[in-house]
Amino acid sequence: MKRQKRFEALEKRPIHKDTFVDEWPDEGFVAMMGPNDPKPSIKVENGVITEMDGKKREDFDLIDLYIAKYAINIDNVERVMATDSTKIARMLVDPNVSRDEVLKYTSALTPAKAEEVISKLDFGEMIMGVKKMRPRYKPANQCHVTNTVDNPVEIAADAAEAALRGFPEQETTTAVARYAPFNAISILVGSQTGRPGVLTQCSVEEATELQLGMRGFTAYAETISVYGTDRVFTDGDDTPWSKGFLASCYASRGLKMRFTSGAGSEVLMGYPEGKSMLYLEARCILLTKGSGVQGLQNGAVSCISMPGAVPNGLREVLGENLLCMMCDIECASGCDQTFSASDMRRTERFMGQFIGGTDYICSGYAAEDNYDNTFAGSNTDVNDYDDMYVMERDLGQNYGIHPVSEEDVIKIRNKAAKALQAVFDALGLPKITDEEVEAATYANTHDDMPKRDMVADMKAAQNMMDRGMTAIDLIKALADNGYPEVAQAILDLQKQKVCGDYLQTSSIFDSKWNVNSAVNNPNTYQGPGTGYRLYEDKDEWKKIKALPWALDPERLKL
Repeated sequence: MKRQKRFEALEKRPIHKDTFVDEWPDEGFVAMMGPNDPKPSIKVENGVITEMDGKKREDFDLIDLYIAKYAINIDNVERVMATDSTKIARMLVDPNVSRDEVLKYTSALTPAKAEEVISKLDFGEMIMGVKKMRPRYKPANQCHVTNTVDNPVEIAADAAEAALRGFPEQETTTAVARYAPFNAISILVGSQTGRPGVLTQCSVEEATELQLGMRGFTAYAETISVYGTDRVFTDGDDTPWSKGFLASCYASRGLKMRFTSGAGSEVLMGYPEGKSMLYLEARCILLTKGSGVQGLQNGAVSCISMPGAVPNGLREVLGENLLCMMCDIECASGCDQTFSASDMRRTERFMGQFIGGTDYICSGYAAEDNYDNTFAGSNTDVNDYDDMYVMERDLGQNYGIHPVSEEDVIKIRNKAAKALQAVFDALGLPKITDEEVEAATYANTHDDMPKRDMVADMKAAQNMMDRGMTAIDLIKALADNGYPEVAQAILDLQKQKVCGDYLQTSSIFDSKWNVNSAVNNPNTYQGPGTGYRLYEDKDEWKKIKALPWALDPERLKL
């Protein structure tokens, strides 16, 4: 057939590199309100839920039992379930209804009722709902700090730069699992050099992740995965109760933690039970709430290609973020996994979370070139920084980061690399050379760094753990070798674990160790003229307005 030239040109556009599929409800390829999803229902007898969403108690699976026992306000559930879902949806966007009033309803939703409420909202209405239901007053952002060869010096320098740019939480992982202790201490030292009070984690196998936290090398965890079907849970040798127990282990040591879920995981793992992505995610959110966990990383996350392939998929993703907030849970709203070849679609991915303003707009903005991102690449990376600053400036909307000068970045990267060099020297770890420090100061990717002996590094990392080293050893090394302010920051972070104040929902620290959370700094949005406004936050707005490359009109010559 002779081709029409415009169609030939369109087929070469980046969007055609993405994958799209027709809906297939029986295999879970449907975003929301699938034909096999249960209808909302509830029955309470003697203070016990005996029927939920069309299923009798004797037929409940593990997730049903957990939700029925721990996640639903039984005192209010019959009244809420009898309320028209459209009425509850309208409360989310009505400026005359406060967040606290909405929570009286949303604390008593079953998974099917929760899905039905979300389905009544279009994308713009969901944004309005997010503006009201975000737990913390001011939105923030989280970043990834990694490189594909686990170079500790580059991690420290990138972490310091990310802290300077405004990220209050930073997450690393490993290309090689045995590097975990080095990556954890590198991001810790680097972040506290950049700005005291940044929270860091190392995303690895759960037992190792917990051990790193208990030794003081990390400050929070979030990759504690929960799922919406029984089969996926049990295939992973887990139950809702085992996840709840793990959460209590972190809390008992003063460590902040979130669960992780997200639409599409059950489809990807092969057991969606013919249910829609949003219904299964509603179960994950209520399970998280029932465990008493302060937050959830959701919004498809690493499974974004699944909802992204079906109709209404990105609407569903924002909907599950909103539902998380409706359950009064801190929301780290995904926006982290690369999923599209189209720049327009990449922007579409985060616009709802950005305009609505979630607790953490990204649960992993790549603070390195995606080439170096061992989380398989993020939706946005360092190459997008300047675009993001301009978007903040254009819209008067806070993305949680701000412009910085090249001079300041060079200075802080150099200091972080030298601080880590001092730690390695003091603890008898493989030497960090002056050449590595210099390279990390100016590097963009690991290709700009001298090669390290990775076998020696891995052996030393294991030996460090075998010797029983903790954050106290890092503190002493820094204090004794010319970096007392970094040592103090790491010590202050350990003190905060004893206080426990940052175990509250949506908690972050400022540079003076003041906790900002849903408890002491709650969201007050209730329509125009209320809530957080970037242009009323004079210090932050001043930083965002001051693009380093903006022209001074008073100095322009005709």
